[in-house]
Amino acid sequence: MHTPPFRLAQPSRLKLSDELAGTGIRAVDPCCKPANVSPSNTKRRARLAELDGHLHCSIIGTCLSTHELRKLVPKFTALDRRDASDLEIHHSAVELAIEGGPAAKALHKLLDERYAGAIRRFDKATDDADLLELWNEALKCGDIPPAYWALMTHPLTTMPVRQKAFGDLHMLSHLVGAANRADIRRLVALEEENAALKERIERQQSRLHELGMERDASIAALNARIAQLTAQACRPMPADAAGLEAEVQQLRDRLADADRRVALHTSRREAAEQRALLEQDAALALRKSRDKALAQLKLAQSECDALERATVDAADAASGAVTRRASLDSVHGKRIIYVGGRPGSNAALKRLVEAAGGDLVVHDGGVEDRKGLLAAALPGADIVVFPVDCIDHDSMNTLKRVCERHRIDYHPVRTASVASFVELMARLHPDHLAQLGNLSPSAFCLRHG
Repeated sequence: MHTPPFRLAQPSRLKLSDELAGTGIRAVDPCCKPANVSPSNTKRRARLAELDGHLHCSIIGTCLSTHELRKLVPKFTALDRRDASDLEIHHSAVELAIEGGPAAKALHKLLDERYAGAIRRFDKATDDADLLELWNEALKCGDIPPAYWALMTHPLTTMPVRQKAFGDLHMLSHLVGAANRADIRRLVALEEENAALKERIERQQSRLHELGMERDASIAALNARIAQLTAQACRPMPADAAGLEAEVQQLRDRLADADRRVALHTSRREAAEQRALLEQDAALALRKSRDKALAQLKLAQSECDALERATVDAADAASGAVTRRASLDSVHGKRIIYVGGRPGSNAALKRLVEAAGGDLVVHDGGVEDRKGLLAAALPGADIVVFPVDCIDHDSMNTLKRVCERHRIDYHPVRTASVASFVELMARLHPDHLAQLGNLSPSAFCLRHG
């Protein structure tokens, strides 16, 4: 084994006294046996420098962390806090505790402040038995560093008690080192990480302080600039600036006036477009009404012309003159069914048709005549005529259905007047009427239809 960089503890030749034999404490091996020290004042707690030199290594290594030693030891030695190894820091701390002086006082003060609660708990002990009982409780719960420091410096602690605590700690260190090497490495890594984090926090705190000062300076500069700009704004503007301001205001007024005009013309244009659309709709309606009126006028004129010719022909026939009566030649020898109409006009129509050599059968559509007779009267007819203004819808639908079934020509007229009937007869071409007369007789059956 290589020689360590510090002085090894020399075993003491002290023999156990009768007091040690009475407590049942077994004699320790020479390597773990502390040297004999002079008795200290039992009225006060022992100082770190007053303890046996062989105990300093266990106290420093057990009760203080490497991070705490790195902060304290470089203050009293030439070691560098970052470059020195853990062994060098520990060795220097043990030497400072053995030498005494300010460094030993600082270590003692640090231990007292850190383990003040354990010191107060051990102060209640009155003899060795109480101290050993408190020490055994600390071993069971694993809270060893506070109990070890409080026991080693207690006023009533005797050498056998210190030897037992030292031996328990010595063996416990062997057991812990053999069973929990990974935990120790992890603990060391955590301590290093904790120390690095603390240093980082300190640097960040200083950086935050500097940033706060820079922010305050920037705020003060900005406030001064704001005050300067406010003072400049309160000063009267030069003549050029005043002219520019007036020109800008004039342009703004013109722009506002132009916007108002555009809005006015837009509203007028929209109103004109709406009126134009209404006028177009009205003109279209008037055009349709005019076309309808012209058609009715043309039809009325044709009816009047036909009625006039029929009247002239009837007058000539009454006077004995020979005439063609072209207006009613188409009804000669024809059987005409007239459905609907008015009684007065129907009687006049019947006289005109009979005077022209035709046969006119009148059916009122079901007012007085039965509707059942209508279907029976249609077979054998040449023409079916009905006014659309004097016939019910049921009779008209029946007429259309029966006439289409038996291929009978049917013609609706505009009104039930004589003029409408005469105009219809004049419109029918003689060739077309001859074709109607050549049709095959109806095969209509009253029973089977």
